[in-house]
Amino acid sequence: MSRTPLAVLDLVPISSGSSASQALRNSIDLAQQTERLGYARYWFAEHHLNPGVAGTSPAVVLALTAAATSTIRLGSGAVQMGHRTALSTVEEFGLLDAMHPGRFDLGLGRSGGRPKEPKEPALVGGGSAVVDGRTANGLRIPPRFSVAHLLKSPRFAMQKTLLQLPGAESQDYTEQVADVLALIAGEYRSADGEQAHVVPGEGAQLQIWILGSSGGESAEVAGENGLRFAANYHVSPATVLEAAQGYRAAFRPSTDLDRPHLSVSADVVVAETEAAARELATGYGLWVRSIRSAAGAIQFPTPDEARRHVWSDADRALVADRVETQFVGSPRQVADHLERLRDATEADELLVTTITHDHADRVRSYQLLADEWARR
Repeated sequence: MSRTPLAVLDLVPISSGSSASQALRNSIDLAQQTERLGYARYWFAEHHLNPGVAGTSPAVVLALTAAATSTIRLGSGAVQMGHRTALSTVEEFGLLDAMHPGRFDLGLGRSGGRPKEPKEPALVGGGSAVVDGRTANGLRIPPRFSVAHLLKSPRFAMQKTLLQLPGAESQDYTEQVADVLALIAGEYRSADGEQAHVVPGEGAQLQIWILGSSGGESAEVAGENGLRFAANYHVSPATVLEAAQGYRAAFRPSTDLDRPHLSVSADVVVAETEAAARELATGYGLWVRSIRSAAGAIQFPTPDEARRHVWSDADRALVADRVETQFVGSPRQVADHLERLRDATEADELLVTTITHDHADRVRSYQLLADEWARR
């Protein structure tokens, strides 16, 4: 495989007509298949109150997957810290590491609050960022999508209420990451000097990652602590360049890293031909619409089910940035897109997420991509 590692991000999607049980079995099978294909990592996302997503608890799914695999690194992409404590997170992943030492990535995500004001996007190293919606090497950078309506939606408020204890407030994310690092290192002290020793958890052989979509707090926390950073092109393609630059600008060497280490995500569908891949990806726009409309992710539709939807101009505008930045095509076409993304962001790794209605098509997509990537 190319010197740039490929990794997997899995939401544990539920297809229409299927079930959460089958989605979990599919994900474990996909982890086994991608391990055989040479993918470097397999991460599980965390989402709540989505009828079409079964990945609600990364730690639980990771425990199931670790027992069914042996070599591929496993991780959270990401644990959403807005409704968690540093202690509970270190304890959960400490348990995982105790059973499977050295295999886990602890990806920490910022949630539960409003992002900082966005920065102007810029290419790594400076220079002209985007001309007519594309970088110098042709990577598509669409207009920004505002999440304000999602944060103000009744569903978001309900989710926050159900995830947090009454009256609880999310801890400051910068402080929370510092607490996680201190607990793992065995260096945590309370305000009055009391020591905390987490068993299992202290000394765990975890690789710590920060996930983020902009050049704001997440990128800064990752850089200032000398941690690895994953930027979300598949979620927020408009801000991936500022995320990469913000992380690198903030980076300070640590005992773990002497230089920045960046992973960038992409949503892809690969098939033998472009036409076949576009057929498999037919349901993606409708699925994104369900998320962007604050209804929650629907079960992933078949192409025929998706074609029955009557699209309004507002619908199309709601999903345009995500649909036009999904990499869909033959193995060569998608690999070319991924190389363009890698070069524009100077990514050290690429994190691939693929959703199709049929599990066999999803496995095949990863196989075709791995075969093509190995030839590069």
